[in-house]
Amino acid sequence: MTQHADPRLSRRIVVMTAGNPCYNPRPVKEADALGRAGYDVTLLTMAAAGGVTEADRDLTQGAPYRHECVVWGRTAASSLLCRSQVWLARKAARAGFETRHSLGVIGPLERRAFELAADLFIVHTEIPFWIGTRLMRAGRRVAADFEDWHSEDLLPQDRRNRPLGLLQAIEKTLVNDAVYTSTTSVSLSNALSRRYAGPLPLTIANAFPLQAQPRAASRGPVPSILWFSQTVGPGRGLEAFVAGWALVGRPSRLVLLGTVSDRTRADLMRLVPENLRERVSFVPAVPPTQLPSFIAQHDIGLALEDPSIPNRDLTITNKILQYMNAGLAIIASDTAGQREALSFAPGAGVVCDTKVAPRLAAEIEPLLGDPSRIDAMGRASRLAAERKYCWERQAPLLLEKVSAVLAKPAQ
Repeated sequence: MTQHADPRLSRRIVVMTAGNPCYNPRPVKEADALGRAGYDVTLLTMAAAGGVTEADRDLTQGAPYRHECVVWGRTAASSLLCRSQVWLARKAARAGFETRHSLGVIGPLERRAFELAADLFIVHTEIPFWIGTRLMRAGRRVAADFEDWHSEDLLPQDRRNRPLGLLQAIEKTLVNDAVYTSTTSVSLSNALSRRYAGPLPLTIANAFPLQAQPRAASRGPVPSILWFSQTVGPGRGLEAFVAGWALVGRPSRLVLLGTVSDRTRADLMRLVPENLRERVSFVPAVPPTQLPSFIAQHDIGLALEDPSIPNRDLTITNKILQYMNAGLAIIASDTAGQREALSFAPGAGVVCDTKVAPRLAAEIEPLLGDPSRIDAMGRASRLAAERKYCWERQAPLLLEKVSAVLAKPAQ
């Protein structure tokens, strides 16, 4: 009997992002799922000279895809030239003159993308988004993943040098003309479709594979509350939460995980009465592979997204989904995305006014004094991860869409 090779083995897919794999897990999960499904996958990333980390190498070693990192700025002169070009372009963008260079260093990644022969390019983040529009113009098949709504992100003071008109033009092109688009929540999918009068992006939650060891009940004598990110800094909702937490009469511990400056640490600690300061811990960032087990050592996870920023309001970040995966109770700020996530996890979390300190204190005090309720919320949280918000449930949505796209003749 003649055996036919799996046609996916001859299908080449390039997953492109401008970030380090260890800090950019969504394209890594995507490349991994596609590689395990039998596609010939390249994860194409970019970094400045010396920017590839040991964590990147550990994460991608032995993976079912190739990882190729385009390195720019190998010499001091070329690095200075690239950085100067971006700096000048961002100054020009502030004055109303927008060019692609205001997005960052583009040339090396763009050149390599055009060199690769692929049946499908899947682009993530701003620079690959722009490259994706160029690939489309050249007749290449391109899909785009909107993990973030880039033109509607960041605080006002951080948007001054942003090429917002250019970003909106890129987003409109991708939403309407890419072979498909995807995003993290129904809320963000609806918003992108309305803004750009295009088809609804596919919703693929930013979930992770189910971890084997979720939180154990009754972890310690007082509840441990965790917030994590790469950086502990301003504009993350921490100042208002810490001020409210300091007013709560019932004891708890507050753990902030991430790189923190001395100034930010001091600013946050000034909000805490001296007798409570020993209950606040700052923990350095841990490697991605260690993060799930670290989260599971705590009782309550903080998801403090800012509803005044459309992107943060509409998306469902990986933070709240990692809390669910680990079986933590959740305290969430009131955003459309987080309400959407918690609607699939009845009893797993409380949505609070995290900006008004006395109101926040009144809302969380009963929870902190009720260990059995915390345990019940944690069980509901883990159940939601098992039923919906894990990568095992989300990856098939990606594979089905990619299979359907590649089954059609390229135009």
